[in-house]
Amino acid sequence: MEVIKYEHVEETLYRKILDNGLEVVVLHKPDFKKTYATFSTKYGSIDNHFSVGDQPEIRVPDGIAHFLEHKMFEEPEGYDDVFTTFAKYGASANAYTSFDRTVYLFSATDHIQENVLALVDYVQRPYFTEENVNKEKGIIEQEINMYGDNPDWRVYYGLIEALYQKIPVRIDIAGTVESIYKIDKDTLYRCYETFYHPQNMLLFVVGHESPEKIISLVEENQKQKNFKPLGEINRYFEKEPNEVAEKRKIKHLPVSMPKVMMGFKEKEVNLSGEELVREEVITKLLLDIIFSSSSKLYQQLYDEKIIFDSFGFEYNCSPLYSFSVIGGDTPNPDLLVTKVSDAIKELQQKGIAETDFERVKRKKVGNYLRMLNSPEAIASEYTKFRFRQADMFNVLKYYQSCTIEDVNRRLKEHFDFDQLAISIVESAPQA
Repeated sequence: MEVIKYEHVEETLYRKILDNGLEVVVLHKPDFKKTYATFSTKYGSIDNHFSVGDQPEIRVPDGIAHFLEHKMFEEPEGYDDVFTTFAKYGASANAYTSFDRTVYLFSATDHIQENVLALVDYVQRPYFTEENVNKEKGIIEQEINMYGDNPDWRVYYGLIEALYQKIPVRIDIAGTVESIYKIDKDTLYRCYETFYHPQNMLLFVVGHESPEKIISLVEENQKQKNFKPLGEINRYFEKEPNEVAEKRKIKHLPVSMPKVMMGFKEKEVNLSGEELVREEVITKLLLDIIFSSSSKLYQQLYDEKIIFDSFGFEYNCSPLYSFSVIGGDTPNPDLLVTKVSDAIKELQQKGIAETDFERVKRKKVGNYLRMLNSPEAIASEYTKFRFRQADMFNVLKYYQSCTIEDVNRRLKEHFDFDQLAISIVESAPQA
């Protein structure tokens, strides 16, 4: 077992890679009452074209990672319902699928060892039949249709569709009604056996339980199971053009007020590991300086009633795609886009003020340290960074070492108006 000490944040990780390739990591928090655990696979909605070792390439229907997540809660006859098992041990369980990972989780204050075993066992006990697969299609179709009518989701995904032409990040995580009806039992098992192999997964536990006990418990559990050796997973993606797919995308839905999101697509996406994390930290700091509720621009737009509390921003990055998202509800989408664009261009001319940089830098450091008191946030962030070959506990160092020169560089690099796309959801014009 490897013991990793992070003196700068006074945290210690316990880590072991088991014989079957499963990585088990425990962050010991003896003062925490709640324990939070995630069992994650490096498999998300974008992984629809792959091969293993020297086997032929395979393309699978869009939405299959999300479909698999749903089906993992299906138990063979003779086993208790998954949620009943966790409830028996006082735990709350859930799961989610993102672009690049699928995560199964629980939170509990007691019976931690029983809950850890329950989590690992049900995820490693797939049960797909033609009957239960076909039944799930109707359920997911309803979910897709529900999100199709959700204005917040449509304006967000409309932006991603406008930004990207080839990378499957532009495809809804749940897929389409057409694509999910192409999913069958055999394809589910093929994807499961590829991406749910222990060597492609990470178990992370944060809480008061003894790390030695948790790791030993999981190790014994895994010794009782057989997994065929897995070759290297190869993922295939079409080359993404630099240009955005559409400059402007409008969707008509019944809304009381229009919604707009604008986003900038990065041209350079070949960063990985710690280098990617450092650029992410700098860019998020930059966005906070310009758009947070304490910024001059936010206050001006709010006072003029161009934006409301729904206004926000985010930055998504990976070795394959990176983009910002800025926007919210507004009575005048074009005016908001113009005001934001003009403010960015003005800053590009004069640079970020030193006082704003120092204030937001201190805030980001404080937010990071507070995050270390949230088991949910720790588990989510650690897994995200680990799957990108980076370390969440280095983020603080990057914030502390960030300079105003770094931020002004990103100000000019990221906000390339040739890379801007806009998504609007508004009510249909009156006839």
